[in-house]
Amino acid sequence: MKKLADIGLIGLAVMGENLVLNMESNGYTVAVYNRTVEKVDKFVNDRGAGKNFIGAHSIEEFCASLEKPRKVMMLVKAGKPVDDFIDMVIPHLEPGDIIIDGGNSHFPDTIRRTEYVESKGLLYIGTGVSGGEEGALKGPSIMPGGSPDAWPHVKEIFQAISAKVESGEPCCDWVGEGGAGHFVKMVHNGIEYGDMQIITEAYQLMKELLGMNNDEMYEVFKKWNTGILDSYLIEITRDILGYRDENGEETVEMILDTAGQKGTGKWTGISALDLGIPLTLIGESVFARCLSAQKDLRVKASKVIEGPKPEFKGDKKQFIDDIESALLGAKIISYAQGYNLMMEAASEHDWNLNYGGIALMWRGGCIIRSVFLADIKKAFDNNPELPNLLLDPFFKQKVEEAQEGWRRVCATALANGIPVPALTSALCYFDGFRSERLPANLLQAQRDYFGAHTYERVDKPRGEFFHTNWTGRGGDTASSTYNA
Repeated sequence: MKKLADIGLIGLAVMGENLVLNMESNGYTVAVYNRTVEKVDKFVNDRGAGKNFIGAHSIEEFCASLEKPRKVMMLVKAGKPVDDFIDMVIPHLEPGDIIIDGGNSHFPDTIRRTEYVESKGLLYIGTGVSGGEEGALKGPSIMPGGSPDAWPHVKEIFQAISAKVESGEPCCDWVGEGGAGHFVKMVHNGIEYGDMQIITEAYQLMKELLGMNNDEMYEVFKKWNTGILDSYLIEITRDILGYRDENGEETVEMILDTAGQKGTGKWTGISALDLGIPLTLIGESVFARCLSAQKDLRVKASKVIEGPKPEFKGDKKQFIDDIESALLGAKIISYAQGYNLMMEAASEHDWNLNYGGIALMWRGGCIIRSVFLADIKKAFDNNPELPNLLLDPFFKQKVEEAQEGWRRVCATALANGIPVPALTSALCYFDGFRSERLPANLLQAQRDYFGAHTYERVDKPRGEFFHTNWTGRGGDTASSTYNA
């Protein structure tokens, strides 16, 4: 074993353990530290026995065991613990050393921490790591951003341990300065929320409206996973529907219908509101989880509020095909909205994001990995300035082809009282996006009527604003024009 480690990691929870095992299996010596030092000894003597690990019982010992420039990676809970560990390691580092946050930190925190760490003469990386515990062990998607000068020092390690696509390209590349890496990971997680929600809506339609059992749905998801919907989330949904416990019980049916969340979907929605981007599908997916959490209230409401009783009278096979179309259409919208958000954030924060490269990073290892992402990479390779995914010829064709079945699904679901908030909001965005004229003219008239907020006219150049004295009682004074 080398006397000094190539990289060190703080935080030996499941993700941390699996990630350092991945690093070691790729030929690197890794120093490990955990606030509860007993975990260090347990790991080194158990899963890490006989391997190239250096266990440390203090931050000082940990930092001293690293080759220069030292590379200190943290996989700890987002928030204050990250700041605490940064302040703990800084006194033991030298100019040019690198601190890496591999957790799900909020990107404004990463922007702040990058500036802080750089002010101390050090370099900082905030990197998204996606793929769960299996991805961490076998190859995750890695999305690093922060101090550009740090990238050459970690590039070899990060790309060695990341997932690879069929051509062998690593699902890891430099994203951009400041909080760019964690922003892209946040959007990834938002899209993950959307994908999961539309899949659960498809599940409920098949279960509640078509009366299908889990074995029948297993076969449907198995088939979908061989086509354009082929993805990790479709694959694991198939497996979940086919799983039985030791008593032969369908485990998924024993799970309480209240969904948890750790905040990245909410952050994505808030960022969209801050930047003025219509991220409707992901927003509805977050709210759907919030509604699921109101279990007791929903149970009460179910006893007193009446709605239509689901009754399907159509062609069952055709409707299953329609659900597949609805999933595809909504999935395209989810990515179109997510990429729109990244474009606006790049403009706001002066990030030079490689949108095709991001699709490649998501192509393997991560939770939203799917064959679909190869087509997104092609779209941005063909037109790096593509303003919206729906304007790419391939995705324009696919969403147009999907819309007939998609519309039937949404209409049938609403008529039968089955909630499909993500599928319907995505369809409404599609119809709004393709509309040359929306009713915002009336909305602006209302704003001008009650608040003198002014409006632009179709017969005048953009940027000229007008006010009408709608009642005859108002004056000529108008409110200043601004966007909040």
